[in-house]
Amino acid sequence: MLDTRDAGHHCRRLTDFQLKRIIYAQDWPYDSSITGYLSDALFVGNTCIAIVFDHSRKGPREQFKDGHMIRTSHILSVHKEGRFWVLTTLNSLYVVASFKRQLGRRTFKKLDAFERLKTCVE
Repeated sequence: MLDTRDAGHHCRRLTDFQLKRIIYAQDWPYDSSITGYLSDALFVGNTCIAIVFDHSRKGPREQFKDGHMIRTSHILSVHKEGRFWVLTTLNSLYVVASFKRQLGRRTFKKLDAFERLKTCVE
C-alpha cells in the first residue's frame, strides 16, 4: 500500500488528486494480479513513461521503488476495469491511476493497443 509520507522524497511532489487516484486504484478489485500503479502516464511509441507506485518487483537497484520514473516494455493490450485503464506488457500488468496533464490522454489515444481496442469494440 502507498505510504504518502514517503512519496515526496523520490520525485517531485504529487498533488492530492494524484495521491487519491493511486490509493483508489490500489483498492479496486482487479481480475488479475497487478504489477504496479502509474501516475502521470505519458505514452511514447508503444510504451508508457510514468511514476510508479507499489511495484511488485522492486529490482536489484530499487529501480521500481515508489515514486521512481519508469518506462514500461512494449504495451501489448489495454482494457478498462472500473475507472482505470490496465496496460498489459510482456511480463506485467500496470494500472494507469492518472495521466500526465495536457499530454497523457492525447498520447494514450494514439497508442497502437488502444487503436486495436477501439476497432474490436466497433
